[in-house]
Amino acid sequence: MRLLHTMLRVGNLDRSLAFYTQVLGMRLLRRKDYPEGRFTLAFVGYGEERDTTVIELTHNWDTSRYELGTGYGHIAIEVEDAYAACVAVRAKGGRVTREAGPMKHGSTVIAFVEDPDGYKIEFIQRCTQ
Repeated sequence: MRLLHTMLRVGNLDRSLAFYTQVLGMRLLRRKDYPEGRFTLAFVGYGEERDTTVIELTHNWDTSRYELGTGYGHIAIEVEDAYAACVAVRAKGGRVTREAGPMKHGSTVIAFVEDPDGYKIEFIQRCTQ
């Protein structure tokens, strides 16, 4: 068994695809419209679905915004340098919500950014020890 994907509902698919591909550097792996159901599924990730966990972006054509709720946390991405990752996100118009630095009560360097729909993405700096 393995984890296949995480699904996020997004209000504007083009805006979300631009964020995940241009800002976070993922690739669009596949996209399919379902006209009868009035929705589109787009899968993005850093590697092929057969090898890595990916994100499924679901766009319901008649819904432009979602309430995130209080149960959802975040997606975590390992990065070489969390400080540099924040600079790169900001340079591409992304929103950094927590600057890179050691986590509370620990030494792991983390940062948080936010996608266009308000979903949090945590950068965890790769440990070199």
